[in-house]
Amino acid sequence: MSRYGPRIAALARRAERERAALEAASRSGGASGADAASRSPAGTAVHTDPDDADRYLRDGAGQAIWLYVEARTGGRLVPFSEYEFDALEVAMNRWFECYARCHGVELEAEFTVREAAEVLLETRNIVDTTQLLTCVPKRESRSQPTR
Repeated sequence: MSRYGPRIAALARRAERERAALEAASRSGGASGADAASRSPAGTAVHTDPDDADRYLRDGAGQAIWLYVEARTGGRLVPFSEYEFDALEVAMNRWFECYARCHGVELEAEFTVREAAEVLLETRNIVDTTQLLTCVPKRESRSQPTR
């Protein structure tokens, strides 16, 4: 196990709890408006409002991606076990799915943490990174093309 193993395990557990809570809220009619911060059986807040979607990115996917960047930069490459790498990638994808569900989109995310890290380093913004990878919400052009 790498020195990042405990952090990866904690991220993976939290991602699964939050996704399960969001799915349970969706099955029971969903939580929205005043109910958006209702508690799941796991004790975590359930957010299903598009305004709350960014929380899944800042507090979840962004942390998972940044852990990968941190381990891969700084002069010494930290080797992940296969389990750690898979857990980190699955956690990131679970939070992308939570984000998409908040926007009313069912998504089975299968992005690599490396591709997400590359986009994050380009955009320097987890929301932009997620929108570029998932296409959620659909981006709209505000200006007309020049001729």
